[in-house]
Amino acid sequence: MPYYVFRLGMFKVLEKQAEWPSFKEARAHVNALRKTLDPNTGDKYKMIFAENEIAAQETLTAERELDQRLTGDDW
Repeated sequence: MPYYVFRLGMFKVLEKQAEWPSFKEARAHVNALRKTLDPNTGDKYKMIFAENEIAAQETLTAERELDQRLTGDDW
């Protein structure tokens, strides 16, 4: 399974940047991209390991459920 690198823009708009067969190459690429980001835009670069591009996009845009143990005064 390959590693995918996406740019995550406002409103969770994904833009595929690259696809890599190994973690080491993908990590180096995403770190280089992160150094070029303007912090004022709010964009992010994400790397994900997935079976295919569609599975990677679905995982990155999926809404997570709130862990009830982390809510309230203890949080």
